[in-house]
Parts: sequence; structure tokens; C-alpha cells
Amino acid sequence: MKKFSLLLTALTLLAGPATLTTAKAPNVLFIISDDQAWNDYGFMGHPTIETPHLDRLAAESLTFTRGYTPIAVCRPSLATLATGLYPHQHLVTGNDPSITLPKANSTQARKNPAVAPIYEAIVANFARQPNFIRDLTSRGYLALQTGKWWEGNPKETAGFTHAMTQGNPGRHGDVGLKISREGHAPITAFLDEAGEAEQPWLIWHAPFLPHTPHTPPAELLAHYAKITPNEATARYYANVAWFDQTCGELLAELDARGERDNTIIIYTCDNGWIQSPVNNRFAPRSKVTPYEGGIRTPIMVSWRGKITPLRDDTHLASNIDLWPTIAALLGTETPANLTGINLTDPAAVAARITLYGEQFDHDIANVYIPSASLESRWTIDGYWKLIDHVNSAPELFDLSQDPAETNNLAKQHPGKVTTLRANLDAWWTPIYPTPRGDRSTPLTP
Repeated sequence: MKKFSLLLTALTLLAGPATLTTAKAPNVLFIISDDQAWNDYGFMGHPTIETPHLDRLAAESLTFTRGYTPIAVCRPSLATLATGLYPHQHLVTGNDPSITLPKANSTQARKNPAVAPIYEAIVANFARQPNFIRDLTSRGYLALQTGKWWEGNPKETAGFTHAMTQGNPGRHGDVGLKISREGHAPITAFLDEAGEAEQPWLIWHAPFLPHTPHTPPAELLAHYAKITPNEATARYYANVAWFDQTCGELLAELDARGERDNTIIIYTCDNGWIQSPVNNRFAPRSKVTPYEGGIRTPIMVSWRGKITPLRDDTHLASNIDLWPTIAALLGTETPANLTGINLTDPAAVAARITLYGEQFDHDIANVYIPSASLESRWTIDGYWKLIDHVNSAPELFDLSQDPAETNNLAKQHPGKVTTLRANLDAWWTPIYPTPRGDRSTPLTP
């Protein structure tokens, strides 16, 4: 109860929302980690990985350690960040269409006349949804896309005014993926331009880090090679440290320009990652799964002098909350169909006890029928977590006692399973009444 009171006190110190009619509306920096476990940070208690720059950001932020992404696959997760919608709403449910043509995921396959319309349909599903980028540029913001971006040309599909990714056929984001791994020159050039134009700016910063390839600088690899049990782990740990280092460089740039105090910083991750000890892959129950290792991430909201820093280890936050939070801080509106909350609103944070999410196959079975590739739906109610699998028995965990999800309590608590599954159905049914739909439905169009 004391912690809750502290949260209310801290959040009520939040200054009133800025309006975009002011002479200099606040900038927005959106930082997205890529394939990083929720506890792979110094401030989250990792005993080996060093993340001093993100630790400092967390200390300066309203930080929710019980943050979540609604899905543990990068492409639909990023689409959710931009639109504030669940994957079954924006219809980008996986990374690639489920096709059997040779090299289905390659650039060559995307140019195939039989395949190209399917890729185009996935992008079109995203582009028809409102997103916070287009909302801000419509209000006079300059907006730069860097890093990972799947959905075609960012200027055309999302409304960015500037973009590194060119939208060429391929996966992840072509030229945009060079950011941070090869420095921040595109960002500094953009900041110069925005400064000369005297316009507020938005930066979508989604560097391909710590994502594979795990090719960190030699000095970082040498450091972690001495203190980790195998090369695969050393490379991943070093990549996390590299990502932290690049975030520090970017934040230092804002400080040097005097921009930090007028910049809202949002931090999250697209999905989790548990490093395999034997190869350059992820271990079970992490990425592409609905377990904590796949969906949990710290979420930070920072605005110096406006948001009182606070670490919240109790309340739930989700990536669907980020557009509503940005809009509240800027004093703008969000679409009526968004269900996320403003994370700087103490009443909304206190009232939120339930989160929802879903997991689909990596490959999309039908670009218009999400249930065709649905694997599971999940909900967290307080500390109870139900994973309702499509093709296997449900799993129920008490996260307060079993954060590693080792003890399935579904058989011991059938009533709780029934209640939480009913909640899932109520969340899902208004949109798609058959969550276990026909997986044989052919790919379209």
C-alpha cells in the first residue's frame, strides 16, 4: 500500500500536458531494443551484463518493470507499437507469409509475381491503420525512422518525413539497420535540420541491437569472454552492452544540444530473448513464445522536470499504452478504438490489473484471418497468468511465487482457468468469434 501511495504522489507531480500550440512543443525519442530479455539490464538485477546508460535512464524515468509486449515476434510487435492495436486488429500477425515456394523469406521470393501481392497485402493492412507517427507529422513534427522497419517505405506507409529504410524488398529494414552499428550520423543530420527549421521532432530509434548477428566490438567481446561460460553467451552479453553504449551516445548528443529537457523519451523492447548456450539462437520459452522470456520488458517514460522518476515493480504496463501515453503528454487525441492507458495517469495505472496478449505462428497463414495462425492467447490478472494454447492444455502460473513459470497450476485451480479464459473470450470475441479457427484456411489474396 505504501508503494502504491508513492506512485500516486509521484505521478500527481507530473506537469500538465503540453499543447502543440506552444512555441516549442516537446520532442519525442522512441527507443526500441530488439531481442533482449526483460532482466538483461543492470537495473533489473543482472549479475553480469553492464548497462550503465540504460540504468541511468531508468533512474530518470517512470519505469515499469512489469511491462509487456502483446506478442513476442518482431514484425507484429513493431506494428503494435506504431498503431496501439493488438496484432489481431492491425492484421500483421507474423513476420512472413506461410508459403512453400523456394526461398520464401528472401528478397527474390518477394519479387515473385505469385508472392508479391501477399507481401503487399500485409503492408497494406498496416498502412490503413492510424499511427502515432502520422498523427505527429500532421501536427507539424519532423519524424525520422531509423533501424528496423518491415512495412514498406516508412514515408508512404507511416507518414515519416525522413527515413533511413527505403522499403526495398527484403526483411527487417534494409539501410535503416545500419543505425548504431555504424554510428548515428543520420540522426545528427536530422537534428541539425530540425533545429534549423525550429520544428519539434520525433525519432523512431529501433537499432538492430542486441539482435543477431552478435558481432560486438572486440573490446566488449573480450571482456565478456572472460566472465561467461561459452562464446555464444559472451557474444550476446557483449551485444547488449554495445546497445547500451550506443544509447548512451545518443542521449549524450541530446544533452550536448540542450534538447534533453524538452524531449519525451519512451523506452521498450519488441520481444524477449534467452540466449542458447550452444549456438547463436534463442533458447526455449523466450522469443516467439508467450512465456515471460518472450513477452516481458521494462517500459520507461522520461521527461526531465515534468515526470517524477519512479520505479514501479507492481503495476502492469503494455506496449499498447505508448501511443495513449505520448498523446496525453502532448495534449492530443487518440483513436477511440485504442484500449491502452496513459501510463502517467495514476488512476488509470492503479485501476489496471489485467493485460492481454496473443501468440501467432512466425509465418502468416492468412493475411485477413488471424485465427488461421493463432497459437495461443494469454492474460495476466494481478499475478495470475493464463496461457490458453490452441492445440494443447492451458497453463496457469502464479507469477508472484513462480516468475520462471515452472509450476503449471491449471489442474489445481480449474475455476481460475475458467474465469480467465472467459476474460480472454470477452476481449477477443467482439472482433473474431472463433479464436481456434480453421488453420487450413488458404493463404490470400
